Amino acid sequence: MPANSISTQADGKTFEQLRQECLQKKKLFEDPDFPACDSSLYFSQSVPINFEWKRPRELCENPEFIVGGADRTDICQGALGDCWLLAAIASLTLHKETLARVVPNDQGFDRSYAGIFHFQFWQHNRWLDVVVDDRLPAVRNRLVLLHSASNNEFWSALLEKAYAKLNGSYESLKGGSTLEAMEDFTGGVGETYETKSAPTDLFNIMKKAYDRGSMMGCSIDITSSAESEAQTASGLVKGHAYSITGLEEVNYRGKKVKLIRIRNPWGQVEWNGAWSDESREWNVIDSSEKQRILQNSMDDGEFWMEFEDFKANYDKIEICNLTPDSLTDDTKRKWEVNMFEGNWIRGSTAGGCRNFIDTFWTNPQFKLTLLHADDNNDKCSVVIALMQKNRRALRKEGLDMQTIGFALYEVRETTDEDHLGKDFFRYNGSKARSKTYINVREISERFTLPPGNYLLVPTTFQPHDEADFIIRIFSEKAAGTMYDIYVWEYCLSISISFKQIDVLLPFTLWLIIYLSIYLSIYLSIYFCYWSLLLLYTCIYYH
Repeated sequence: MPANSISTQADGKTFEQLRQECLQKKKLFEDPDFPACDSSLYFSQSVPINFEWKRPRELCENPEFIVGGADRTDICQGALGDCWLLAAIASLTLHKETLARVVPNDQGFDRSYAGIFHFQFWQHNRWLDVVVDDRLPAVRNRLVLLHSASNNEFWSALLEKAYAKLNGSYESLKGGSTLEAMEDFTGGVGETYETKSAPTDLFNIMKKAYDRGSMMGCSIDITSSAESEAQTASGLVKGHAYSITGLEEVNYRGKKVKLIRIRNPWGQVEWNGAWSDESREWNVIDSSEKQRILQNSMDDGEFWMEFEDFKANYDKIEICNLTPDSLTDDTKRKWEVNMFEGNWIRGSTAGGCRNFIDTFWTNPQFKLTLLHADDNNDKCSVVIALMQKNRRALRKEGLDMQTIGFALYEVRETTDEDHLGKDFFRYNGSKARSKTYINVREISERFTLPPGNYLLVPTTFQPHDEADFIIRIFSEKAAGTMYDIYVWEYCLSISISFKQIDVLLPFTLWLIIYLSIYLSIYLSIYFCYWSLLLLYTCIYYH
């Protein structure tokens, strides 16, 4: 396990320590933190299937961790509705260095096999090493969840199990955003584009993202739950997560045509329009160009389509950038990142959005100072990402993603208040803000702002909604300067200003505090009085 990753085992033992223990005892590992039982599968209700937990050697004769290199065909969706995760895994296989971090190569079914495997995920600015045993849910000796097209290959099924453990259960993985898993695989920064309102140079943006090693996914919106995973006449699936695996330009009948390659994690059900697998368009282009484009393409759910058809049929594109560099220009910057944690607490720091002016000001506030403009520019580039913590694991407690957003206000340099009050927000509009409030794990926005002092206010949409969060703030670091961005957190929940606390805590709590103080003083006086009286009596009668 790399030194900068943290073991998640309850006993604190690392993968290597646990494996060596099992080898010495000549027994296969059984994970006490994620046992082979129903609670690891689901939390809401049981399913009418009798699952059996089987190790790979009980399912085939010669199991292998990875067969011939990990690739997109190793990811076939099972009975669990986690296509968003599978689309991210398919993108992960395109980036070998990142894949090697998430799926360490120090494991397999050779002499060191002990029924134990491990995977690494980014969580809240740190890398976690998640250990699992290799008992997998099966029915009639066949894997029923994520599996490989090769019956004797198991890295993808074990990766899904480790991610399920990280989030509390397999059921916790049902439904989600591809961007969420991509960030957990990379620690990257996410951006979302709506195809119908995207920039005119969207193809160039995506091509640049692909060339820079970014991970990408796409999906088709649904208007009701009845449309979820409904198949269109053209072979596309609504409410379903796809991975984007390539972009190309070809000469077709004397003009350049933009193409995009997409993969369905089902391993089947493909686009049947222009540029699909057997379409006539491929017979018109030059044979060498056809060979160049198709040589890395795969069957089983992967297909090409013209970019204009893509925009007409798909609604959302999710891009996970490994750095915050803009995809709309060619400038590469060195970024400074600051990360801060906070929480929204009912009755204290959960003030809701600006619609609730009477409580909005009680939200956590972060002061930002942008000192220096970007090189060759008079403004500062800054990326702000607000992420909820651990919400997927809390599903078993009836909780889900909160609807979140943030606003950025310009403040005077002379402002010395620890926490700005209601009047400031009543009479001052925001300088910038998140595009919308939405119930996803993370929202991020890119801003270009003049140097100055700002106040960042992260909020839930409704007051009193509780959650923990982290904020990542990226700013360009100009050569020869200190950090371009300085952040001081003024979170009400940890403030030491008596005056602040006096106006923030609920009246009933302060009534209890004042009564306790009064009672303590009264009792002190009472005992002093009787002690003095007793002393006087003893002296007098003595």
